[in-house]
Amino acid sequence: MSVVTRCVLFVLTAGLVFGHAVAAAEPAGRTADAAWVVSASPGPGGVVELVVYSVAMGKPVTVTVLPAADPAASAPVLYLLNGVDGGSGPDGDWRGGGNWLTRTDIAEFLADEQVTVVMPVGGAGSYYADWRADDPVLGRQRWTTFLTRELPRVIDAEFHGTGANAVAGVSMAGTAAFQLALAAPRLYRAVASYSGCVATSGPQGHAIVNTVVSGQNGDPVNMWGQPGDPLWAANDPFLHADRLRGLSLYIASGTGLPGPLDTVDGPGLRGDSMKLLDQLLIGGALDAVTGICTQQLATRLTELDIPATVELRPNGTHSWGYWREDFHRSWPMFAAALKDQRTPGK
Repeated sequence: MSVVTRCVLFVLTAGLVFGHAVAAAEPAGRTADAAWVVSASPGPGGVVELVVYSVAMGKPVTVTVLPAADPAASAPVLYLLNGVDGGSGPDGDWRGGGNWLTRTDIAEFLADEQVTVVMPVGGAGSYYADWRADDPVLGRQRWTTFLTRELPRVIDAEFHGTGANAVAGVSMAGTAAFQLALAAPRLYRAVASYSGCVATSGPQGHAIVNTVVSGQNGDPVNMWGQPGDPLWAANDPFLHADRLRGLSLYIASGTGLPGPLDTVDGPGLRGDSMKLLDQLLIGGALDAVTGICTQQLATRLTELDIPATVELRPNGTHSWGYWREDFHRSWPMFAAALKDQRTPGK
């Protein structure tokens, strides 16, 4: 019985409380390029907190998992990526950060679904990419390798994966979700972006990426080189949208105009007028940009005759309340794609 299976059984039988982490030694016979589970701990709401050692990044990575309704049976996997701060709080703990678990009802919404939900913690300002060089501040970033080659093997082995996968992300991670689909064309069946901006090359793309990366004190040159380097275009899903054919696609954004959730008693605001002001000003400006990006991608997909569900809301800011609703609307697409027996991308 694996360390993760023991942890899941503990959660089911002992209640939803924190326990001491169950350490797992490096497995005997492990190949040189295989990630492994360092430890697994039960968390609140049925969460299993894994620490997975990434060979690509040379460090342990925290991964939060919501097991499927029946954890003993096989299940497809939905990877949900967090935004610019990687979903962690100031101390690196996901419990104090803004992420899918703390800012949405994902655990309750999918509680009865036979799907394993995987949410990596970390990757602030990284675009979840494989960077060309280590960064003095952000360190070694090999997220694409970790998320598409290392982590799926661990998750499928420990949580009885069926081989059917989907990926979605908010903000920065909305871009990353599409980049991962390009990097691993047979891995995912469905991809979704909520308030993302997938175009990464050209003046607008450079400006957005530079703002995101430098906002976390990273150097974009260490990611894809100087502007004009071929890596910028190579990682631009807008330019390579033809390679998305055959996948189930969902793209959504607000327009930045105040919406029904932009009130002092809106989700996550708790009556804080200063937080509301920030959401209206900064969040409004951000979704004004991502709304344009979403419309541009929708037009591009239409030109290529690639089906996609597009939700360009008439209002709404760059905030978790709207992303929660976007996910609710996109779930039927994910559910259908994850049950589909066709080869991904075909």
